[in-house]
Amino acid sequence: MRYLFILVILVIFLSSCKPEPEPLQYGKDACHTCKMTLTDKKFGAEVVTKKGKVFKFDDSNCMVNFLNSNYINIEDVAFKLMVDYSQPEKFIPADEAFFLKSEEIRSPMNSGIAAFETEKAMKEYKKKWKAIYLGWGELQTEFK
Repeated sequence: MRYLFILVILVIFLSSCKPEPEPLQYGKDACHTCKMTLTDKKFGAEVVTKKGKVFKFDDSNCMVNFLNSNYINIEDVAFKLMVDYSQPEKFIPADEAFFLKSEEIRSPMNSGIAAFETEKAMKEYKKKWKAIYLGWGELQTEFK
């Protein structure tokens, strides 16, 4: 019985150390960079460190500016996530996302950037907005 108790405690301890993303709480969470409350479910981003610290953002430019600021060491990042514009509140890996830039995109901090999980979804909006496609690397340099 004693060994079972120790095993349960060990499992709980080890599982709690694994870094995990947290759902964005719109209307409650504030952007780490600009301090504005997250309000639009089609936009948002999150950085999670390997130690499990979570940083939340309301717009892609806030996250990119945070990453470019060297506030944390990039090697300490476990997850860089964006919200998929076409699937509100769904996280997608930032470095696998398809980004569009357009004046038609009304993002919270006016970056004019929207992220998409699939190329197909991105292309549908690209025509609609007459937008420019950006990859993750291009997005990172967009806000330097």
